[in-house]
Amino acid sequence: MRALVTGASGFIGARLLPALKAAGWEVRAYVHRTPLASASGVFSFSGDILDERALSAAMDGADAVFHLAAAVGSAVTDPRAFHTVNVEGTRAVLRAARASRVGRVVHFSSIGVLGAVSDSDTAAEDYPPAPRTLYDRSKLAAEEAAREAVAAGLDAVILRPGWVYGPGDRRTFKFIRAVCRRRAALIAGSRGRQTPVYVDDLVAGILLAAARGKAGSVYHLAGDEVLSATEMTRLTAEACGVAPPRLSLPLALARPAALLLEKAFALAGREAPLNRGKLAFFTDSKAMSSQRARAELGFTPRKDFRAGVRLAIAWYRENGWL
Repeated sequence: MRALVTGASGFIGARLLPALKAAGWEVRAYVHRTPLASASGVFSFSGDILDERALSAAMDGADAVFHLAAAVGSAVTDPRAFHTVNVEGTRAVLRAARASRVGRVVHFSSIGVLGAVSDSDTAAEDYPPAPRTLYDRSKLAAEEAAREAVAAGLDAVILRPGWVYGPGDRRTFKFIRAVCRRRAALIAGSRGRQTPVYVDDLVAGILLAAARGKAGSVYHLAGDEVLSATEMTRLTAEACGVAPPRLSLPLALARPAALLLEKAFALAGREAPLNRGKLAFFTDSKAMSSQRARAELGFTPRKDFRAGVRLAIAWYRENGWL
């Protein structure tokens, strides 16, 4: 079996490559600007996500394509990149997959397509979408492109992960570092609810979706716990051996500060320490159910957040990040 992974140099893609190798796949990686750090036995292809000729060459003979490449959240300062990469890039991947007669496409989406889940709900895959940000709207449009490709005859499944974390992740590291260095604050009571998923559990779910998923289906891949931002902060502080933060900022102060910082840092082409996306972690619920993945794929997450965040922090310390 031969697989191509787009976005292979990202956090999840880099963990997926060795998992595919261990499962017996011949693995190809499609990267753009960031080369692979270390991937023994992986064939690397470099190209733009809009270059269908390069994509088709990389997909030649592939049995599966794992499409993880994306312009991600607050790291992007040019808003046009969300549509270009996430929507048009996905369409290019899907067209190349059809032309190359790829057996299956596993498309990586985001729980953000649902917007803020009601505090009383845990969202299943049929929860009505209501994306709030440019990024989330672009991911929903990419999902719709995948569904159109399925209707046209392509075998594809759509995955939405929970709050992904683990050793080597730079996105969640910013939160962990702030807590461990006692520079974190709670915001608006920090009632936002998340379903964290340890990266190795997520990767196992991705492989199950490739093998067992039903064409056209959406699967949520998350841990079993529904935790508030306050609970996640407390467990992170416990794992770091520090006291949890006492400072709590009211939303009336945090919201204009996030908007102001976001605009100011955008002028310098940098990511703000607090922006609307980061604020949503504390205020918006993203609780999701993985029951369909359990029933149809056999997905069984093994790490709870207390154990997983300890492993992540140990890695950060061993590698000089903390």
